Amino acid sequence: MDGTIALNLFLVAVFIGLTAFFVGAEFAILKVRMTRIDQLIAEGNKKALTAKKVTQDLDYYLSACQLGITITALVLGALGEPTVERMLHPLFERFEVPEALSTVLSYAIALSVITFLHVVIGELAPKTLAIQYAERMTLLLAPPLYGFGKLMYPFIYALNGSAQLLLKLFGVKPAGHDTAHSEEEIRLIVTQSYEGGEINQTELDYLKNIFSFDERKVQDIMIPKSKIVTVPENASVEEILQSLDSYVYTRYPVEDSGQPGHYKGVINTKEILTHLAAGRAFVMNEFIYDMPEYPEDALIQDILSTMQKDRIHMAAVVDSRGATIGMVTMEDILEEIVGDIQDEVGMNPKPPLRPVVKKMREELPRTVR
Repeated sequence: MDGTIALNLFLVAVFIGLTAFFVGAEFAILKVRMTRIDQLIAEGNKKALTAKKVTQDLDYYLSACQLGITITALVLGALGEPTVERMLHPLFERFEVPEALSTVLSYAIALSVITFLHVVIGELAPKTLAIQYAERMTLLLAPPLYGFGKLMYPFIYALNGSAQLLLKLFGVKPAGHDTAHSEEEIRLIVTQSYEGGEINQTELDYLKNIFSFDERKVQDIMIPKSKIVTVPENASVEEILQSLDSYVYTRYPVEDSGQPGHYKGVINTKEILTHLAAGRAFVMNEFIYDMPEYPEDALIQDILSTMQKDRIHMAAVVDSRGATIGMVTMEDILEEIVGDIQDEVGMNPKPPLRPVVKKMREELPRTVR
C-alpha cells in the first residue's frame, strides 16, 4: 500500500468521524432539556455554559451541523471512489478485467463501502448515542461545535440568512429550543417516565392528581351536612367532652342558635382541653373562631390558596341561596393530591384520648370554676 492510499484512508476515517461529530451534536442539542442545562450551570458546570449558548441559538448551530455534515459528505465522496479504485486496480489487472468494467466495479464498490461506513458509523451510531445520552453528548460536543460555529460564521450566516429569507416568504419563523411544555405534553412525559422506571406508582398518582386538581370544585370533595358533627353555640363543657368521647375530632363547627342551619364558627378542642387542664374558667364564645363560607362551585385551588393565606383549617360550603350544604377541611383538599390521610379529623375515634376525656369528665366539677 503506497503512501497516497494510506493518507486517503486516514482522511476517510477522519471525515467519517467528523460526520459522526456533527450528527451527534445535532441530535444532542435537539434532545437535551434546557432545565437540566440550567441546573448544571447552577451547580457550577462550566461546559454547561457553552451548552446553553448553543441550545439558545438553536437555529444557527443546527445550520452549523448541517454545513459540517454536507462538507464531510462531499469530501468522503471525493476521496472514496479514487482510493478504492487504486486499491482494487492491481486485482483487476491480475484477472484482466476490462478497463470500463473495472471503473464501474470500482465506483460501485467504493460507493457501497463508503455509504455503509458513513451511514452506520457516521450517522446511525452517533444519532442513537445522542438520543440516549443527550446531556452527556451535549456537554461533550457543544464546545467544539461552538468553536466551529464561530470559525464558519460568514458561511453559516450567509446560508442561514438565505434559508430564513426563503422561509419568511412562506410565513415560517426561525426554529427555537422549546423551554415550556403544554399540560398534555407533561402528562405524556410523566407517563413515559413511569413506564421507564424513573418514577414509581405513588409519584405517578400524585402528579396525575395535581393535573386534575385545578379542574375540581369544592362540591366534589365536601363533607355533606348530614355527616357533619356539630356542637351548639351554648354548649357546656360536659357536652363538648361528650362529643369528644364519641368522635374525638380536633375541630367542630358551632351551630348558630340565631340562624338555624348556619355555623357561627369553629372550636378547637385541643385548645379547650388545655384551658380546662389549667383549671381556668370556660366561656364558650372565647373559643369560637370565624368559619368562612365558600360557594359550592368554587374551585378547590382557589380555596386552598385562601385557606393557606388566612391559616384556616375548616370552612363551610353554601349553595346559591346561601344555605349551608356541607363543609371542607384542609385535609380534604390535601387528600386530592396525596390520597387518604389518617389524621386528626378522621372518622375513627382515637382510643388513647378516651381515658383522658373520661378522666376530665369525672373531674369536671373540680376543674371548671
